[in-house]
Order: sequence, then structure tokens, then C-alpha cells
Amino acid sequence: MLRSVKVRDHMIRRPVLVHPETELFEAIHQILRHKISGVTVIDENRKTVGMLSELDCLKAILSATYYQEEVGTIPVSDHMSPNVECVSADEDIILVAQSMLEHKHRRRPVVDDHGHIIGQLTCRGILKAVKDFDVPKRYFEGR
Repeated sequence: MLRSVKVRDHMIRRPVLVHPETELFEAIHQILRHKISGVTVIDENRKTVGMLSELDCLKAILSATYYQEEVGTIPVSDHMSPNVECVSADEDIILVAQSMLEHKHRRRPVVDDHGHIIGQLTCRGILKAVKDFDVPKRYFEGR
């Protein structure tokens, strides 16, 4: 059984963030550098305005190549997904995980009562929480 099912206990406290005007190549660099599948896009008030995934980046590069456009200076805002579902730190990770599966999202920004980003819950974070289940220790030893 999980010791805690609260988002706050399994979220990334310092997620990788970019701004809408960040150049696409800079966002790609952050994704590759941090070995993550996407970044949260925030405004100047630390409020979530979008998500940019590896697939969004790939689509942008292919589109720019097709139209023979310069890729590097394209702003993140042109290719981010603007409809972002945020969660509270007090939400149950099982319910959030179910919603992530239904909507095929790999991450959810975690926001405070004012809508400011304070973290991020990812599929990987939820999988790490599984270690608290009664899973035989041999599956996690030495890893």
C-alpha cells in the first residue's frame, strides 16, 4: 500500500520551465539536457500557459523543414499545447494518474491556490511511488 497518495509527496519540486518567447531550440536543449519528455511553459507571474513536448518539437521541426523556414528562432508559443490541466499538491496521485491516462498526458503542473507553479507530477514520479507498494524488493535492488 502507498504510504502517501498526495501529489506533494511525489512531485518534482523544481521542474524545467520555459517562457512562451523562448526559442524552440533552447527548449529542445533543455529537454535533452535534463532527459525529460517535455517542459512547462509559464508566464512572467509563474502561471502555466502551456506545455511543450518532444512530439511538439518534432512536429515544429518537420513543419519548418517542409516550409523551408528557420527553426531556431521559432518561439515556443507557436508550438506549445495551450490547454493545460493543472493539479493541486493535495490531490490524490491515483486520481491524477487516471486522468493522465484518459487524456494521454505524461505530466501535470502542480499549482498553489493562486495558480502559481510549485512543481510537476510525471508518469515517472507515479511509477517511483509504486516502490511503496508490496512489490518484491528484488525488482528494485541495485537500481
